[in-house]
Amino acid sequence: MFKSPVLDKMSRIHWSVPLFIFVPVVLFFLFRSIFQLHLNALQIIGFYILGLFAWSFVEYVLHRYVFHTELPGKIGRRIHFVVHGVHHDYPNDTHRLVMVPSLSIPLGVLFYFLCWLVLGPNLASPFFAGLVSGYLIYDMTHYAIHHYGFKSKYWIRLKVYHMKHHYQQPHRGYGVSSALWDSIFHSKFKENK
Repeated sequence: MFKSPVLDKMSRIHWSVPLFIFVPVVLFFLFRSIFQLHLNALQIIGFYILGLFAWSFVEYVLHRYVFHTELPGKIGRRIHFVVHGVHHDYPNDTHRLVMVPSLSIPLGVLFYFLCWLVLGPNLASPFFAGLVSGYLIYDMTHYAIHHYGFKSKYWIRLKVYHMKHHYQQPHRGYGVSSALWDSIFHSKFKENK
């Protein structure tokens, strides 16, 4: 993808790397919620679940409006290719299916500060733990959809949905871990007639 072997190496990532980086983040914010902020169980569970749900919306918005937006000009096309286009050109590349730390860590920091500004320092902790958990579920689901043979009807349906995005209608079906927001924003796949 890059002429520089160093840049090319930095654009590849093993699927487990986000787990090593972000599971400790989730555990830290849950620990902080319980033992430092002394939030009650209802606050922690409620805001954690709210964070999980919020991730599904963030996933949709990022995929539809950031990853599938091509800025004008040669540089715009290159940025699009580096961020997401390469994944559509090489959907079975096992090292380009989860977000690289050079993108996921700054996004994580940005999202934490947004949570902190909107919810305040206390409630941001369980919410952010849920948001990051949602991100991890998304990344692992995305990898699995591309590389595992599923037996469960649920997982098969999710895989078929995402493969339709890749191979038939790339400007529809932006939800990876859920089709919820595609339904709400009318970006589900058009039926073949």
